[in-house]
Amino acid sequence: MEPVLLGGDRAPEPGPPRLTADLEPGGGRIAHARHLTAGFLDRVRDEHGVPVSPRVAQTAVLVVSELVTNAHKYAPGPVLLDLRVTGDTVDVAVWDSDPVLPVARAADPGRVGQHGLEIVRAVADDFEARREGAGKRVVARIRLAEDADGGGDGSAAR
Repeated sequence: MEPVLLGGDRAPEPGPPRLTADLEPGGGRIAHARHLTAGFLDRVRDEHGVPVSPRVAQTAVLVVSELVTNAHKYAPGPVLLDLRVTGDTVDVAVWDSDPVLPVARAADPGRVGQHGLEIVRAVADDFEARREGAGKRVVARIRLAEDADGGGDGSAAR
């Protein structure tokens, strides 16, 4: 599958399945990002024969939802979503215009809200955040194949 480049006019580059999208401002960007992710993983499975279980797809959509929600809440300006299959993982990257790196808060079951980063770190197999350009890029990696124990969401590795 060639990358889908939204908001640009560059020709697609050959390589592993990839989707890059410039998410429009507003609350609808979160739902749009979830929809793009689900469609991307369907195409990866159907057009490339890469095994993507429903559980892994749901985990990826959850991660996208949490990362784009954080970008929407805390970073004025553009938000870019980049999904890429690399080997046996899907890399979920969200770039936003705020250079302040996110910090996971200590677990607090009594706290209402602000659990997004905790959730992402719990279900992803790898997580990193780095300053990039005038903002930051947050990347979560999720294994496409589930573990023998039914995992695949990072929980077995912790």
